[in-house]
Amino acid sequence: MRFFRRVLRRIRPARLWVVHHPDYGHALPHVPLDPRRADRIVAFLRAENVVHAEAVTHPRPASLEAILRVHTPEYTAALDRVEVISQAMGVPLTDADGQAVLRWQRLAAGGTIRATRLALRTRRPAINLAGGLHHATPGQGMGFCLINDIAIAIAHLRHYGFDGHVLVVDLDLHDGNGTRAAFASDPSVHTFSIHNADWEPRGGVASTAIALGSGVDDAAYHAVLRESLPPVIQAHRPAFVIYVAGTDPAEDDRLGDWRLTAGGILDRDRFVIEQVRRLGDGIPIVVVLAGGYGREAWRYTARFAAWLAQGTVVEPPDDLELLLRQARRSELPRDPVDDWGLTDADLVGIAPGATSSRVLGSFSPHAVELSLEQTGLLTAVRERGFKNPGVTVDTGSGLGDTIRLFGDAEHRELLMELRISRSKRAVPGMEVLYVEWLKLQNPRAGFTPTATRLPGQEHPGLGLLREVVAWLVRVCEALGLDGIAARPAQYYMAGLSRRHMSFLEPAAQARFDALHDVLASLPLPQAEQALAAGRVMAAATGQPVRWEPVLQVYPVSERLKRLIEGRPAAPATRPQFVLTAQPP
Repeated sequence: MRFFRRVLRRIRPARLWVVHHPDYGHALPHVPLDPRRADRIVAFLRAENVVHAEAVTHPRPASLEAILRVHTPEYTAALDRVEVISQAMGVPLTDADGQAVLRWQRLAAGGTIRATRLALRTRRPAINLAGGLHHATPGQGMGFCLINDIAIAIAHLRHYGFDGHVLVVDLDLHDGNGTRAAFASDPSVHTFSIHNADWEPRGGVASTAIALGSGVDDAAYHAVLRESLPPVIQAHRPAFVIYVAGTDPAEDDRLGDWRLTAGGILDRDRFVIEQVRRLGDGIPIVVVLAGGYGREAWRYTARFAAWLAQGTVVEPPDDLELLLRQARRSELPRDPVDDWGLTDADLVGIAPGATSSRVLGSFSPHAVELSLEQTGLLTAVRERGFKNPGVTVDTGSGLGDTIRLFGDAEHRELLMELRISRSKRAVPGMEVLYVEWLKLQNPRAGFTPTATRLPGQEHPGLGLLREVVAWLVRVCEALGLDGIAARPAQYYMAGLSRRHMSFLEPAAQARFDALHDVLASLPLPQAEQALAAGRVMAAATGQPVRWEPVLQVYPVSERLKRLIEGRPAAPATRPQFVLTAQPP
């Protein structure tokens, strides 16, 4: 197999090397880094045929020999202590969690070494879908960084004879202080960093450190970048470039305080690559991911990687569509039913008191659990720290089939409770999957001033609504149902699903859109509280607006999609609502 891979690589040379490992999906405790970021990027690049399979390569963890070329023996030995790792990560960790983080970062460092070797050998760009651990100095870890993969990779190149100038372009939101410290006395490595605030003194014989403060937008950022980077490239004349392409400057980043748009970040990335290529073709370029926090962070890198590979921009799909693409790779499991005899489903409505033991008359408890595994929902649960999830099924209540997901084998930690049924009445002329009840919660988390309790919540949300919707869509496809339908009991429920579901009646959609326009400036808990307190008023009457549960649908079949697209236009005059400071 290795021989044939080498032959394929010669026949189809990679336009972009992608270094990835399944274990890149390690969830960092208390850090809002999407553990699926690397997996989502690879899935997108492969689905769009931007990179072929032979261009995706796995790394090995960085050896201690490689780490000790950068980090002091004293600090390297201290990484055996959980308190040292906890201090660098900024949160208390168990010993097992601490060692898992260290293993993950050694693997990331090995990925950057692998990327540098590929880029140097083939003169084609390589991206490591991890790494960018730029805060770790030779003698100290900080800012989620235990070891500095960038410095380790450069030292590795030096050890094996590469003596050319190296340029590190660090455009993560935060200061690349650790890399600067590692090469403070080395004029052959220039560290260039634009960030929001300095973490360490700006010294170094070959460094550029520019702090811009908070609230930076596209225009201000690009003015500084275009003025400062080209002179450094021309003066240093690098023979190798490592680009730290952090996406935490994005306006939607959960930890960032800048306001760069998606277009602004892509323009930034293209500008860096184009400036390097002006020096001549074939200068090795390695990209590492660095910061980027939240579920949307993967998109910025995916967009850039597609352009880097083929010179054109490909827009990534939304998370739900990407989940569905991955889930559709395998058939939803359905246990065979004996065609020669009567099943429970056959007897429902015929034999007195008969009920089906299968969910929706088709899926056994085993098939339900297997499908949740195959569509990735159970994997996502494990990534949130619930290592032994369990599933139960109840089909005998007569109120719909209930699926419960627990975070532990003893079934003490309820994560999801879902009640569903098939309905031919919700949408006339069609059969849909009707969601009667859905609860998603994290019993290990607590409410905070920024994540306050919503109506009906006992615990904060689990953050897996999209994964649940993706599974429900696959159920609809397997059973030939037209779509998903629900009546959200609260405004926030409709708000969470508004990207994927729409109201069947045009007047209801217009009313919700008007509500959303008024409440969009508030976080969802505060928006729900304002509506419940009567602070949203009808402009025409001055009366408080109350939430009305109305049918929402997610179309799966083509005929339901056509029905949604062809529904009558919304009322010419949309309701006008105003938000007041106090209830009347």
